[in-house]
Amino acid sequence: MTIDNVFIERLWRTLKYDRIYLNPAESDTACREGIGTFLKYYNEDRPHSSLDDQTPDEVYYQLRVNQRAG
Repeated sequence: MTIDNVFIERLWRTLKYDRIYLNPAESDTACREGIGTFLKYYNEDRPHSSLDDQTPDEVYYQLRVNQRAG
């Protein structure tokens, strides 16, 4: 398994255990909307310990600012 797979597998595990299993959808549309809502939360609001308790968006946008400044 490559390092990229580790990150993707971890994301899918989190999605399943934190969203899908706890909030079973009644339709395909509800499932898609729930996944979209969770991914927005995961990227914008949920701190990640591997990112020093920052969100992925915070890390990404800080890198972009640093690239432009450097």
